[in-house]
Amino acid sequence: MQDGHRPKVEKVVLAYSGGLDTSVIVPWLKENYGCEVIAFAANIGQGEELEGLEEKGLKTGASKVYIDDLRREFVTEFIYPVVQAGAVYERKYLLGTSFARPLIARRQVEIAELEGADALAHGCTGKGNDQVRFELTYKALNPKLTVIAPWREWDIRSREDALAYAAEHDVPVTATEKSIYSRDRNMWHMSHEGGPLEDPWNEPDKDVFTLTADPEDAPDEPRYVTIEFKEGTSVKIDGVVYGPVELIEELNAIGAEHGVGRTDLVENRLVGMKSRGIYETPGGTILTLAHKELESLCLDRDTLHYKDVVAERYAELVYYGKWFTPLREALDGFVQQTQEPVTGEVKMKLYKGNCTVAGRRSPHSLYREDFATFGQEDVYDQTDAVGFINLFGLPLKVEALMDIDGTGVSRYSKPDYAKFKRD
Repeated sequence: MQDGHRPKVEKVVLAYSGGLDTSVIVPWLKENYGCEVIAFAANIGQGEELEGLEEKGLKTGASKVYIDDLRREFVTEFIYPVVQAGAVYERKYLLGTSFARPLIARRQVEIAELEGADALAHGCTGKGNDQVRFELTYKALNPKLTVIAPWREWDIRSREDALAYAAEHDVPVTATEKSIYSRDRNMWHMSHEGGPLEDPWNEPDKDVFTLTADPEDAPDEPRYVTIEFKEGTSVKIDGVVYGPVELIEELNAIGAEHGVGRTDLVENRLVGMKSRGIYETPGGTILTLAHKELESLCLDRDTLHYKDVVAERYAELVYYGKWFTPLREALDGFVQQTQEPVTGEVKMKLYKGNCTVAGRRSPHSLYREDFATFGQEDVYDQTDAVGFINLFGLPLKVEALMDIDGTGVSRYSKPDYAKFKRD
């Protein structure tokens, strides 16, 4: 965008992480838009990354720095609905970055309205998914705010360019040219991209992983952990009640110790290209698998199977940044209805990177040993199966009879076998 075509902006709220990109965006906005910049950082469990952030933002040139603790909202309004929906993108990705962005963007809009700002800004590149997730949220909540995406405007094209700009404008940054991985962290996961990972043939080096123990170095004894759910929501670990934030943190610690939750995924980005990411989601992996196991006990066949269809669509919506949409809300209504009987306990076994179910039980279990056993005839009369199979297989029988009447063989018969039968 040429300078003469830039919209007039008085005050902008920037989604601020304190990393290299958003640090240089603060002076860039002031220099190119002549506006006041308010920096906003969301605490969603990124830990030490928040240390000294307010001071750093002010030194960089922000007039004010917001650091809001959104961890509880993150768990109850975003993590839990995704877990209950069973949403997993492309079979592996537990959506940690995807559903964090609409939460951050929602609060960003709220701050803009509170401060009387007329614009929003983010540090997402023009190649990634996050730009879409931020901006669809802006459009859904306040489309009148001007959106500024510096990566789509400025001449900075590399990490080296950004470091040079930071040095020129006395921006305090901790990044160096030796950094090779792009990372995103919150209390649900840690993602890793870039560097050697861009070649999908390369096995990740040990130094890629920052949250989880190497499965080879994990304890030699398995760890059993029991999670209790009430209407689809996790409430206890090993009989102890935890709040939403504390429960995720505890599962993270347990899973990380045993090397659980590592994922290597080549995924299809929304913008049309493939990318390779490494994800660490220790607590999320345990919770997601445990929830699925409890549903296997408590949901009837038709509901469970249709819920799998909904889960795939739900995951796409979240990945595509369509959190604040009528369809996502409607699917939530379906999911919440399915969760009413999902109460009980699931025992998971953790061992050297593996997370497997060891047991599950529920007062609403639809599994009955006396129904399933081959030894009882008072509940299930095996002779009933004759009529059921005849009716269930009737279309196949009719089709085969038509084939045989016309050609002498079923279309599914092997040619050599059919010839043998005729001879």
